[in-house]
Amino acid sequence: MKKQDYIFIGCAIVFLAPFFIFDSVYDMYNQLTAEHGMIMSFFKFAILATVGEMIGLRIQKGVYNEPGFGVLPRMIVWGILGMGISMAMVIFKGGTVSFLQYMGLEEAPMWFAGGLSWGKLLVAFCISVLMNSIFAPVFMTLHKITDTHILNNGGTLKGFLRPIKMTEIITNLNWKVQWSFVFKRTIPLFWYPAHTITFLLPQNFQVLFAAFLGVALGVILSIANLKKK
Repeated sequence: MKKQDYIFIGCAIVFLAPFFIFDSVYDMYNQLTAEHGMIMSFFKFAILATVGEMIGLRIQKGVYNEPGFGVLPRMIVWGILGMGISMAMVIFKGGTVSFLQYMGLEEAPMWFAGGLSWGKLLVAFCISVLMNSIFAPVFMTLHKITDTHILNNGGTLKGFLRPIKMTEIITNLNWKVQWSFVFKRTIPLFWYPAHTITFLLPQNFQVLFAAFLGVALGVILSIANLKKK
């Protein structure tokens, strides 16, 4: 490991340690999550998902940041996308349970509200499948568009605030990779099981865990890219 890695790990420890050491910090986190869920979603994804991309860059290029990477624009994008994910989780949790009832599985609300059981696992899996099949492709494409926009404008905040050239970016996306790898592989092989676990967790940890999954996926994709090279 290099000096930058020790600094990065040290900053992560300093940031996370208070949540484990001080009960007041943990209680404050729970209170803010309960009272200001969308705002907290913004900050969770802005910090954790961006950190995941920085780790991915470290694995691929040996640095956590580089000219044109655009840490601040990425944080803004991830924060907004995080609120969208939080919204989708609420919609698909309630909607999937109602749909399962509509399809004759009357026990679905009871299973999902209860403790860990095969029934709860089934409902959580159904929520994950529906959310990742319907919402995730749109979300992933939008993220790819904003990511391209940031890179095209040199990673600067001023460049990020310019209008996004939607037609140009969408036309030039590598749809073969988007379909054959991002949609066809990561969704069923990673996101289906990962978000099944997410929906089994207590509600105040679901968005946080989803943000941590962004860190994990960033690492996985970076290692995969290295192996391809």
